[in-house]
Amino acid sequence: MTTIYLIRHGETEWNRFGRWQGHADVPLSAEGYLQAAALAERLVNDGVQFDHMYASDLRRAFETAQIVARALFADGRRQAQAFPAVREINVGSWSGLTRSEIIAQFPGAFTTVHHAPDAETPDVFAERVGGALTDLALRHPGQTLAIVTHGGTIRAMLKHVLAQHDAPTSVPFIGNTSITELRLEGDAWRVLRLNDLAHLEAGKHTAQAPDVLASGNESSAAV
Repeated sequence: MTTIYLIRHGETEWNRFGRWQGHADVPLSAEGYLQAAALAERLVNDGVQFDHMYASDLRRAFETAQIVARALFADGRRQAQAFPAVREINVGSWSGLTRSEIIAQFPGAFTTVHHAPDAETPDVFAERVGGALTDLALRHPGQTLAIVTHGGTIRAMLKHVLAQHDAPTSVPFIGNTSITELRLEGDAWRVLRLNDLAHLEAGKHTAQAPDVLASGNESSAAV
């Protein structure tokens, strides 16, 4: 039985203003650091112990992972390990743009094309991150892992897991520093919790930036 915590990074300024990030190496905002600290405190208080912690090598995710690692691995023997395979989808020339700017510059962006001409396609992205999830689970059987990554990556991983069981693959909003917990028993995946933000709901850091990759925004006129 392998347990995997999927954790989204803390807020960035681009999150706050609805700018698509992709592979852009945007740092955490001041609020993002506070969210990551609240997450770390919660994991310590809950007594969570990770055998390994992996993180996207993009700064916003790796900074979040480092904050958590410093709290959980006080002896310094274990640290977050950069794992580029769980990076966010590469959105190409849409990076840095808001949804309205994408629509203005790329006609049909959300009706016929769905990704920039120089971007990673959704199918390639799903294969990449779904494979990364399976690889880590098989690499560490019977252990508890953390993967600190991105909203789009977590949604794609969940769709990968659900598709294996012919379950509906619609995945809701994934909030900054949310916890989604998976368990692999034999060859069967279970989703134990989804988008858990209790560490923010208990305090003041509850506001969530627009989730530009969420399906609910694809038909919305504004970001």
